[in-house]
Amino acid sequence: MSQPPLLPASAETRKFTRGLSKPGTAAELRQSVSEVVRGSVLLAKPKLIEPLDYENVIVQKKTQILNDCLREMLLFPYDDFQTALLRRQDRYQRSTVPPNALQDAQSLFVTECIKTYNSDWHLVNYKYEDYSGEFRQLPNKMAKLDKLPVHVYEVDEEVDKDEDAASLGSQKGGITKHGWLYKGNMNSAISVTMRSFKRRFFHLIQLGDGSYNLNFYKDEKISKEPKGSIFLDSCMGVVQNNKVRRFAFELKMQDKSSYLLAADSEVEMEEWITILNKILQLNFEAVMQEKRNGDSHEDDEQSKLEGSGSGIDSYLPELAKSAREAEIKLKSESRVKLFYLDPDAQKLDFSSAEPEVKPFEEKFGKRILVKCNDLSFNLQCCVAENEEGPTTNVEPFFVTLSLFDVKCNRKISADFHVDLNHFSVRQMLATTSPSLRNGDRQSLPAPLGILHEASMQYPKQIFSVTCPHPDIFLVARIEKVLGSITHGAEPYMKSSDSSKVAQKVLKNAKQACQRLGQYRMPFAWAARTLFKDASGNLDKSARFSALYKQDSNKLSNEDMLKLLADFRKPEKMAKLPVILGNLDITIDNVSSDFPNYVNSSYIPTKQFETCTKMPITFEVEEFVPCIPKHTQPYTIYNNHLYVYPKSLKYDSQKSFAKARNIAICIEFKDSDEEDSKPLKCIYGRPGGPLFTESAFAAVLHHHQNPEFYDEIKIELPTQLHEKHHLLFTFFHVSCDNSNKGSTKKKDVVETQVGYSWLPLLKDGRVVTSEQHIPVSANLPSGYLGFQEHGMGRHYGPEIKWVDGSKPLLKVSTHLVSTVYTQDQHLHNFFQYCQKTESGAQALGSELVKYLKSLHAMEGHVMIAFLPTILNQLFRVLTRATQEEVAVNVTRVIIHVVAQCHEEGLEGHLRSYVKYAYKAEPYIASEYKTVHEELTKSMTTILKPSADFLTSNKLLKYSWFFFEVLIKSMAQHLIENSKVKLLRNQRFPASYHHAVETVVTMLMPHITQKYRDNPDASKNANHSLAVFIKRCFTFMDRGFVFKQINNYISCFAPGDPKTLFEYKFEFLRVVCNHEHYIPLNLPMPFGKGRIQRYQDLQLDYALTDEFCRNHFLVGLLLREVGAALQEFREVRVIAISVLKNLLIKHSFDDRYASRSHQARIATLYLPLFGLLIENVQRINVRDVSPFPVNPGSTVKEESLTLPAVNPLVTPQKSGGTLDTSLHKDLFGAISGIGNADSDLFLASCTQKVSLIQS
Repeated sequence: MSQPPLLPASAETRKFTRGLSKPGTAAELRQSVSEVVRGSVLLAKPKLIEPLDYENVIVQKKTQILNDCLREMLLFPYDDFQTALLRRQDRYQRSTVPPNALQDAQSLFVTECIKTYNSDWHLVNYKYEDYSGEFRQLPNKMAKLDKLPVHVYEVDEEVDKDEDAASLGSQKGGITKHGWLYKGNMNSAISVTMRSFKRRFFHLIQLGDGSYNLNFYKDEKISKEPKGSIFLDSCMGVVQNNKVRRFAFELKMQDKSSYLLAADSEVEMEEWITILNKILQLNFEAVMQEKRNGDSHEDDEQSKLEGSGSGIDSYLPELAKSAREAEIKLKSESRVKLFYLDPDAQKLDFSSAEPEVKPFEEKFGKRILVKCNDLSFNLQCCVAENEEGPTTNVEPFFVTLSLFDVKCNRKISADFHVDLNHFSVRQMLATTSPSLRNGDRQSLPAPLGILHEASMQYPKQIFSVTCPHPDIFLVARIEKVLGSITHGAEPYMKSSDSSKVAQKVLKNAKQACQRLGQYRMPFAWAARTLFKDASGNLDKSARFSALYKQDSNKLSNEDMLKLLADFRKPEKMAKLPVILGNLDITIDNVSSDFPNYVNSSYIPTKQFETCTKMPITFEVEEFVPCIPKHTQPYTIYNNHLYVYPKSLKYDSQKSFAKARNIAICIEFKDSDEEDSKPLKCIYGRPGGPLFTESAFAAVLHHHQNPEFYDEIKIELPTQLHEKHHLLFTFFHVSCDNSNKGSTKKKDVVETQVGYSWLPLLKDGRVVTSEQHIPVSANLPSGYLGFQEHGMGRHYGPEIKWVDGSKPLLKVSTHLVSTVYTQDQHLHNFFQYCQKTESGAQALGSELVKYLKSLHAMEGHVMIAFLPTILNQLFRVLTRATQEEVAVNVTRVIIHVVAQCHEEGLEGHLRSYVKYAYKAEPYIASEYKTVHEELTKSMTTILKPSADFLTSNKLLKYSWFFFEVLIKSMAQHLIENSKVKLLRNQRFPASYHHAVETVVTMLMPHITQKYRDNPDASKNANHSLAVFIKRCFTFMDRGFVFKQINNYISCFAPGDPKTLFEYKFEFLRVVCNHEHYIPLNLPMPFGKGRIQRYQDLQLDYALTDEFCRNHFLVGLLLREVGAALQEFREVRVIAISVLKNLLIKHSFDDRYASRSHQARIATLYLPLFGLLIENVQRINVRDVSPFPVNPGSTVKEESLTLPAVNPLVTPQKSGGTLDTSLHKDLFGAISGIGNADSDLFLASCTQKVSLIQS
């Protein structure tokens, strides 16, 4: 032989040798050897078998199907799926959206947000979805078996009788029972009544000859002679009889008499009836056995038996019926399905189960209940004029609580104001003018109508912390009525308890309260830790620190954070001046059923009792960190603005003669006209109204450059416009009280020393960054219109600026809103959409620009407004007129979906698809459907020329897009009444083509990228399988069969193990369809007249005709047959899929009857052909009915039968099976033989499982 032909073989040998020399496990070595061997042989793909046209077959064979006694196994149910509306459930008594909010809203973004929070949940319910998973997820699955029940067989009983007839008495093996019953008097002359029943103790006993007696006694001493006996061998039947007494049953005897007995309960009655019927059945069988063996008896015995036989014949029908019923009940109760013996059936493996999906709901962090008990100082006395009353603090104090996070260096909650003053101390402020208290305007806003102002004045509070850790502090800031911090604090810092000092302070306090009662000044602060650890365990033992005097130069939140950073350093805290007093505040956990509380917008929860006099608990708003993983999609309406005046630099101003003790009044206005009134939307403080028109910041005594730490909370209107602004009015407060009696001096307590304003909107968004704004000495009408043009020119009214229009006021705002966004890109996108919807011509290039900018959207904003954003994107998708727009919309959706997954928040996406997504009403002339447009866009993105990063994300998270397609299809069919049409008319040909194209474009990514991008290809494969499975519910089923064929055609023998895993995962998911049996049409397909199964010559091989008519099962068996020729790991995968499917058939309660199981078995007849073809792989020792001598020299070798080429469709090979096998199988399948179809399926599975050599 010449040298050249040897070169390829030599190369293959070297490759083989290299493969063998690689280190690895034995399994890897075998796989590599198998791959090398297969690589040297040219393997051809098996030919695809075209499936039947399912819809046409259903129509053509309609008569045959309707006449089939098991037609429910051939037809899909009519009520297979439906759409449903689920009412949105939240924790509030009413909607959080204000009544007229939707009418007031003009912005598209605000409108869509409100619609999101008002909308109910839109569901698609699949009636039989519980049957669409694996067998472990089936409903009504029996519990795990601990052990099999013990069965007693007749042959064993006969042996026992022969050995010792006497021992068959009531002690060994015989049936026995005892208990109290009521025995009725059945004298024919007296009618049976309740009174005629007598309580007796009954004892069922078996005699030595095997017959049973039912003895009854007066008491439980059965050793005595019984009062009477009922001979059960003369009993014809036991039936329930409730005519005279409850729980009664009747024993009918041969002589037409009867015994009426009654139990104490239904359970006892049923137990007695069951046991007595079981004995009658045994008696009947014994008599019949004796009758059959009558020839062996002598003549006199024979005649005697015949005489008794005539008696048997007289009640044979009733007794036989009773015996059959008892037998059926006994079997149904005690019989165990064979598949329960399979080890896999006992494993609790729910890895393939879909995650539970819940609707969006309002979620909180660790919730803490804060109870404010007392604030007391060492300086105390009685404040009443007549000195009658309790000893209290000598002046009113006001506490503000908030949370600070030292670790993150930020304030993490809103302020909460508490009034702990005694009633007599509060009276010191009662003379304050109502106009100064800001409560002069009428009534509460409409949403608060059910709340009583009085009950809201001094509430408890609930704080929430999303990220608990030990460096979070509860801080209390204490204020008093305006005065000098230094002089006001001195008396409280001395330890001497002087009543004279107290009286002096009280006198000054009363004067200050009367004159300056509305003005506050900083006084002291204290802090305490909240948590022991990062798990959120409360540090209940901790107490508030000493009360430290407030330094007027360290007021800001930044200064407070610096102080708290040194809180655990005693050497630094010891340097701070201490005020002698104690703040008693306790903390506790919040129970789920905590009563009587309102949220941060004063909306009462469902546990709220309207008429109660109990104090109300208030939820304090948490400032959740702007991090995606800590963000939840918004579910309620909330629209708050927090305003923080920071500082005022007034030391250089020349406009006013006096400008010290500066107070800032904050108002929220919607107009700059001269007579415009401020809006009553500022949250009030304890003791005052719920909402006020204005709020004052704390005043620093004798400071020209004051700092502030106050927080003003504002309820924003639903729709903001350009005129909405904050107005700051500055007052010089005169603290001089030298002329006590002069009313003129009272009139000049406050002098206006400037104005400043901050428009709330800039470029359509709420201003939230820190602002430095100038101060004006006057406030002309139309002041918002002032615009500086430079060179001394301006537009608008004449304004006199303080200090040359320098930015003297520093102020910041914080927006907590679920209807306004701070993200510029999101705002611009919605603004452009609104512009085009209002009639402006939409430019594709412009819209694409805004869509691309959404990729820069902040992650936490994306999560917070997730449903609203996705709804708008899908709306734009259906209205897109250019492919570029549709593709860019899909790219943005891919980006959003990927971001959610990367943050571990895919649960939000599942909630959106299942509950929130709702396809818009379909108008053929105007809009397109989401499923059509999304399918086309996915096809474009999956093209090889497209951006590979985007296509990889689409593959990896493809489940979302396929789920949207499924829900869109379902809603489209229901809402447009297309579900009533024939399957092939429900969707246009263009959509069928689009689906087919998606499958075609997806396959190269699955089969070629599994090494480079395993997660993406694996996820795409599974998602495609779920989509194809659900398409059976909506689409032409023959078309779906073709898509499965298209999928299978992309795989070949000799593929790597990963591709086999993908293929069988796909088949596993598809074959788990809830109507898998009807999809396979288990019915005769013979020509001519309608045939019965008894008339059929059954096949045991995978013929082309079988695979065509029963497509899914034929395909699965073909693929399993091919996999059995592969290496062990592939065989195990294939066998597992097939076995689990057979187990599912057995456990499915829809097909529990013998006839159903028999019909299912017809689909798996070719499994015997597979067993015969692969018999060489079955270990002899495992399947031989005879024991193999372990000492013999026979080795564990495979049977040496010729292998069958798995690539050629096997032809009918019924001749290889003997007649008895055919008879038993036919009997099992037709339901008329002795074999059991459950046994058939189980035995097939057992033998296939052995093919693992």
